[in-house]
Amino acid sequence: MNDVPSTMRGAWLTGHGDLDKLEIREDIPVPLPGPNDVLVRVAAAGVNNTDINTRIAWYSKNEGASEDASWSGQPLTFPRIQGIDVCGHIIAVGREVNANRIGERILIEPCLREANGKKLDQPWFFGSECDGGFAEFTVVATRHAYKIDSDLSDVDLASFPCSYSTAENMLSRSNVKAGERVLVTGASGGVGSAAVQLAKARGAKVWAVTTPAKSEALIQLGADETISRETDLIATPGANSLDVVIDLVAGDKWPQFIDVLRPGGRYAVAGAIAGPIVELDVRTLYLKDLSLFGCTILDPGVFSNLIKRIEDGDIRPIVAHTFALEEIREAQSLFLKKQHVGKIVLKV
Repeated sequence: MNDVPSTMRGAWLTGHGDLDKLEIREDIPVPLPGPNDVLVRVAAAGVNNTDINTRIAWYSKNEGASEDASWSGQPLTFPRIQGIDVCGHIIAVGREVNANRIGERILIEPCLREANGKKLDQPWFFGSECDGGFAEFTVVATRHAYKIDSDLSDVDLASFPCSYSTAENMLSRSNVKAGERVLVTGASGGVGSAAVQLAKARGAKVWAVTTPAKSEALIQLGADETISRETDLIATPGANSLDVVIDLVAGDKWPQFIDVLRPGGRYAVAGAIAGPIVELDVRTLYLKDLSLFGCTILDPGVFSNLIKRIEDGDIRPIVAHTFALEEIREAQSLFLKKQHVGKIVLKV
């Protein structure tokens, strides 16, 4: 590691709050890999809802509090380097890691079962419970650094890890199969647009809920039909008409997401951008024999399946905008406008 500097450029999150809590620094210590870790030179890192949600303490269930404002429900320590989506190159390894890994281009698995030199009883998320990729260098356990063989650019590859693994996990948990009818809410976002592609790769028929302005882009991604957010889903596609709902929004319209499912249908959720508090008629749940899946922790095999999908060309990146790391505040401001399709990526 003689050629690795002692300090690096990166974005520090100094606490919960507004954009002023993001601070670009040039003097952040470069992390040292533990025995089972690899040191990664970050090439690009994607912007996600979780970055904003963590910053503003959205995950807290206690209004005004921050003690549980993380994915795991544990308090965060600051400063924290966020950034769950990372493409980079291994430049050094810990003493227990094969040195042949040096030079590999890798994607980092967002859901960690090993970090800071210990096996975790409860998974952490990269850039949340530990430092992530909004910096020139980062450290991760070797088991979570997946070699990728692809002609895609670093920016393109950085659009995949969190959104696509979240989508693949939802489809896997709800067991989406060829020929099934699938509704995807929030379909123009990072996870939603990934779910559209991945559901089509499984041979499903996909209805994508979006705005009219984004309809054509989602058809190009593989959606069979697009539905306006204002549409009454009981009219179109109709009550008891769908096999699976992949939900990223929740909100006031949530009861319709349950009503459109056929008896024996499945509902998977990994987001609540329209509001986390919903109304459920429990009779609908049990009389229709529905299965509901809350999806956060990646099932084993999900990330390796995603790597194969990328290498086989089954899915393609959707990069809406690219910013320099120093422009992270501008990138997050644009992200919050929700006018883009796909991902916003920082070049590091």
